[in-house]
Formats: sequence, structure tokens, C-alpha cells
Amino acid sequence: MEYNDLSIVIVTYQSESKIFDCLKSIPKNIPVFVIENSNNQEFKKKIQNDFKNASCTLTGANRGYAVGNNIGLSQVKTNFALVLNPDAILEKNVIQNFSNFVNNNPDFWLLGPGNNQNTNYNFSSSKILEVENLKGFGIFFNMKKFNKIFFDENFFLYFEEIDLCKNVKKKGGKIYLDKNIKIIHEGASSVSINKFQELEKNRNWHWMWSTFYFHKKHKGFLISLILTFPKLLSSIIRSIFYQITRDKEKRDIYLSRLSGLFNSIIGKKSWYRPSLD
Repeated sequence: MEYNDLSIVIVTYQSESKIFDCLKSIPKNIPVFVIENSNNQEFKKKIQNDFKNASCTLTGANRGYAVGNNIGLSQVKTNFALVLNPDAILEKNVIQNFSNFVNNNPDFWLLGPGNNQNTNYNFSSSKILEVENLKGFGIFFNMKKFNKIFFDENFFLYFEEIDLCKNVKKKGGKIYLDKNIKIIHEGASSVSINKFQELEKNRNWHWMWSTFYFHKKHKGFLISLILTFPKLLSSIIRSIFYQITRDKEKRDIYLSRLSGLFNSIIGKKSWYRPSLD
């Protein structure tokens, strides 16, 4: 694999305080497609002025991780792509080590870094492991294995990469971790605006919506309902309790969980969006 056979896709949403360190860690000869989930013209101008290897597409609205990555991956012309979070930083020799991996494992579908949030796996004496799932902060794609279908756009937040990996495995595709490839990831910090309560409501709503949708997609409606019913009951009880005790913040969190799960059960799309303006 040559360096000019890799492109990088980064989906952003109000990530100005994070993405510039990420972009600085990327070699200047690798094309980068930044997909900004807003209509922030100033952000686009700064990205393209400061980083000549980067282009920025504005989606016009917060359309989520799955849609943003699909837009970016559809622009890739190289044989390989790296989907990267804006709060991730490439360590030294990442591209060279990826090239080494490709030369020895040309039939892979997906590849993740073998450090940071992927450390639950035991590498023992091997530096490369075949695995079932990857974390979404950094995933290499063998573009030749995909037919313009990547992430399920019904997901707005959470479970997108788990669903992707499950679909790859159903097709007999191989997914690996390589301990030689290291990507630093801060985690839960891609959005630069500090609105903790609104972010918590957003996370809880989408976690519950995506949980039910994922299980329904792969196991059926009844099994999904059985698996999530304890969470539904807990959200109802806790919402009532915090209403009685007048703890508005916790009440709103559990109402968000209840709303997300209920909307998923009745088949509504993942419509909730955080108010961060």
C-alpha cells in the first residue's frame, strides 16, 4: 500500500477546539474529508485555509455520525479510508504500520488500533487479533469490500460501529486490531461547547433509542422488548421518584431515557437533537 492510497474522514459538530490538533497529526500528503454537521461557513473556511490537504463539506444540520461518515466515505477515491473522531490524534508511524498490515493482510474488511479504548482484548504474544467489534474513534476501511453501503443511517448516535461490525461478520468479513497502530483518543469530548445537562439528555435519549433499534434489527421486536423492558420500567419509576423529590435535572435525564426507548419501541425515527446553540 502506498501513502496516496489512503484517505481520512472526520465527522464534526461544533468541534473547533478539538479537530485542529487532530488535523496536525495527519501527514500533509493524505487527503482529509471533514464533514461538519452544521452550516458553519467560518469553520469550513478555516479548515480549508489552514490545511491544504483537507476539504470540508457542510451538511446544513446536525445529521449525526452515521450520515456524516457515509457522506465522507462516498467522497473517497482511494482503496483505503480511515474514519477518525475529531478528538483523536495519530501517533507516530500509524500510516507506515497500517501499510505494513495491509501488505500482510490484504483481505481484511475493517481494522482498529490496538491501544486506548480497544485494550479489553488480550494480545498475549500476537500483535494482531481478529475480533468481533471495534470502537468508532478510529476505523480503517478496505473500500474494495464495500458496495457504497457503510453505516446504517437510522442511527444518530451510539451502536453505529457495532452494527457495522455485525453486518461485516454476517458477510464473512474479517475485522482486526493491530497493536502496532496507535491512536490517542480523549473520548466523549468532540463537542467543544460546555452544556453538560443538554448533552446528558441527548446521550441518554439516543442510547436508549439505539439500544432497542439495534436489538430489534438483529434479534427481532419481541426479544428486543424483553431485553429493554427492565430499562423501561426503571426509567418510569425513577422519573416519578425524581419528580416527587423535585430533582429536576435527574428527572429530565430519566424522562429522556424513557422518551428515547418509547419512540424506538413504537417505530419512530431517531428525531431528538441537542440544543447547543
